[in-house]
Amino acid sequence: MNLALDPHLSIHHVHLYVGDLDRSLHFFTQLLGLRLIFDYEAETVGRFIAVAPRDGTAILGLLTPRPGTPEHDLIGRSGHTVFVTDDIQAKYEEWIKRGVIFRSGPAETDWGGVFATLTDPDGNSFALMSHNELSRRLEDERRALADRAEEERRSLREMAIAREFQARLLPQELPALHSVDFAGRCIQARQIGGDYFDCLSLGGDAVGFVIGDISGKGIAAALVMANLQAVVRSQLALAVEDPPRFMQSVNGHLFDNTVPNAYATMFFGVYNEGSGRFRYVNCGHPPALLLRANGTVELLGATTTVVGLFAVSECPAAVTQLSPGDTLLLYTDGVTECFDPNGVEFGMERLMALLQGTRERSAAEILEEIVTAVSEFGGPEQQDDVTLIVARCRPA
Repeated sequence: MNLALDPHLSIHHVHLYVGDLDRSLHFFTQLLGLRLIFDYEAETVGRFIAVAPRDGTAILGLLTPRPGTPEHDLIGRSGHTVFVTDDIQAKYEEWIKRGVIFRSGPAETDWGGVFATLTDPDGNSFALMSHNELSRRLEDERRALADRAEEERRSLREMAIAREFQARLLPQELPALHSVDFAGRCIQARQIGGDYFDCLSLGGDAVGFVIGDISGKGIAAALVMANLQAVVRSQLALAVEDPPRFMQSVNGHLFDNTVPNAYATMFFGVYNEGSGRFRYVNCGHPPALLLRANGTVELLGATTTVVGLFAVSECPAAVTQLSPGDTLLLYTDGVTECFDPNGVEFGMERLMALLQGTRERSAAEILEEIVTAVSEFGGPEQQDDVTLIVARCRPA
């Protein structure tokens, strides 16, 4: 039998029949210190109140049966509820001060426990119990729960710091060029992720575009992403004059300084404003889309393989021209490989059609429309990191 597939089973609550719900609510919450779980009015059973100890491990359901029903005769007759504490004397004295009426004070039993009995305003009987072995287990469990809670809080704090740190690795402001309007964004599916983009001033009238997608997810991908960003920025001297050599250097650094199965798809391009020339290397990344002013779309596909997977990798470059009115879109596969609830992929054709419908808009507006379309298509839960760079050449 596979226990992992067994249906879940737990006790939700135990009924306790009382004569006055407000009076009982006061007794259990103000005198015994239980917390109110919910107070609900139903047509069939009337008002229903649920209370529980602070740890929420068990729930008492308080009901006032209608007169004449068999349940009405059970008011005040319950005697089967047992409260457990690791310090019965302290709890006994606390409840006495609050006005709880005990039928008997704490007394040792022949099985090694300590028992006290009390009643509620309706006469229902309860036992307050403590036992050395049980107390030890309760204390161990409570300490373990506290340790887990502290570990979760620490993890959340560390994750928040990591998220802020990673956000600072992305460009805080984009280069200003007379002929090009830029917009870029990275939306992580988790707290942190492996997508990366950058827009880099390379001196003179040159600017560099970088977008990458690290293999894997979570913290491991984020660490490789930080490594990639550091390597890219440290090698910028090569970027303008020799993009293939620049990418070879990035590949070598990533290969030498990451685990064997870590790699990234990456697109790097250099745009010269004076000439309009755009020279690029596509390392196994989804093809960039170049929307021409006349509405046609060109694909700037892969020129080489991924970075970081092989010690030596040839990185040939390709060249195209960016003209007034053209729009360049770089993106990660979180855009095209987004699936709707029926398993339909957003896909390249949908992205191309969407881009063609935004020809007269600014870079920021184009980016926002794509992000919105992908989000609405995929539903409320983002499946993968989504990263985009839009560079729109202003009309002449």
